[in-house]
Amino acid sequence: MSAPARPWSATADGLMVRVRLTPRGGRDAVDGLQILSDGTAVLAARVRAVPEKGAANTALEHLLAAQAGVPRSAVSVTAGSTARIKTVRLAGEAGRLAAALEAALAKG
Repeated sequence: MSAPARPWSATADGLMVRVRLTPRGGRDAVDGLQILSDGTAVLAARVRAVPEKGAANTALEHLLAAQAGVPRSAVSVTAGSTARIKTVRLAGEAGRLAAALEAALAKG
């Protein structure tokens, strides 16, 4: 049996992560992996911030920076800024970033 698909892919300078964000989620947390109806794997996350004036995106950037152990400046929403499904870029060494995200998922 193969390992489940991961919602990230390595790039030359880090990782691109697909995220399904729930704003006004009551807490800031990574909830685990989800498979969308089209079969795409996403990282499920929730933040307390409201989806106004980029507040939820900023909270997501802070959350993923903390989970990956990188400064907030190394994380940016690159696609889907007004959508629930987003693409987030994490700058750094891809292997280390992926390991940090795996550890965050294991904590669950």
